[in-house]
Amino acid sequence: MKKTLTILFLSLIILLNCDTKIYGQSFTDPTVYGNSITATELKEMLYIYASDEFEGRETGQPGQKKAVEYLKNYYITLGIPSPLGDHDYFQEIPEDYLKKGIEPSENVVAYIKGSEKPNEIVVISAHLDHLGIKDGQIYNGADDDGSGTIAVLEIAEAFENAVKDGHRPKRSILFLHVTGEEKGLLGSNYYANIDPVFPLKNTVADLNIDMIGRIDPNHENNRNYVYLIGSDRLSTELHEISEKSNKEYTHLNLDYTYNDVNDPNRFYFRSDHYSFAKNNVPVIFYFSGTHKDYHKPTDTPDKIEYDIYETRTRLVFYTAWELANRTDKIIADKAGSQ
Repeated sequence: MKKTLTILFLSLIILLNCDTKIYGQSFTDPTVYGNSITATELKEMLYIYASDEFEGRETGQPGQKKAVEYLKNYYITLGIPSPLGDHDYFQEIPEDYLKKGIEPSENVVAYIKGSEKPNEIVVISAHLDHLGIKDGQIYNGADDDGSGTIAVLEIAEAFENAVKDGHRPKRSILFLHVTGEEKGLLGSNYYANIDPVFPLKNTVADLNIDMIGRIDPNHENNRNYVYLIGSDRLSTELHEISEKSNKEYTHLNLDYTYNDVNDPNRFYFRSDHYSFAKNNVPVIFYFSGTHKDYHKPTDTPDKIEYDIYETRTRLVFYTAWELANRTDKIIADKAGSQ
């Protein structure tokens, strides 16, 4: 009898441990949500977003207006609200802030409120605009930056799936689609310097995604990579978290070539993360490099490498998950050094 009870007790412990692993996995192991980010869904949405219907998404033009409506409706469908309230997902950029000749435009904002530290914000950003129509040709901008835009949507859906399962992130997450990047980082500069929806002092980090869908000439024989720029410029912890997330979940080759302070391309200063970095908010810029279709009408969705695009998007998700759920907010221990 004693032996039988012992066996039953051990069996119960094993069963409980299994249950904890199954039902608690989404809290301690985010792969159940990271795996919801798929090449199939990325491809389906990017073929819409980088289609001729959106007319190249030039800032202030009709195609860009269609694009922001697409983004807004996607968040409404997911049930992710706007921090502006009342289904107002558009942060309007005043015409007098824009450069001469640019029509009024808007950033798109959506957010998931944190459960324990809602006033601390993790920003995940990408620019929604591209070059529009030139000489009768549509510049679809599938990689630049359709890839980043759709990645943000997929990451948002993964976090919302966790919320629906009862695992709301501890910190709030802002999904920020900025306009006017191609005109000079206008939307991100407006957000960071004029009208931050959430105070920058409460912003944990900006994870910015700009062109993560292709393989550049330097990696034709090693496609399992992504360039990271800025991860160690302002916060030692952010860099360490990024490295750990990749090692544990995605196993990409993290290429820091363009993070060199002497990089002649100066990519650190050329995408929307820099609007945050110059305000001492830690950043990571995710990038797969330029290619022969960069800023040409041939940057189309059929050229995207969807399998590696999936992995890169998952890396951003896992890094954001850690930033949003860790006990302490990361420290910008190198503030003012860039």
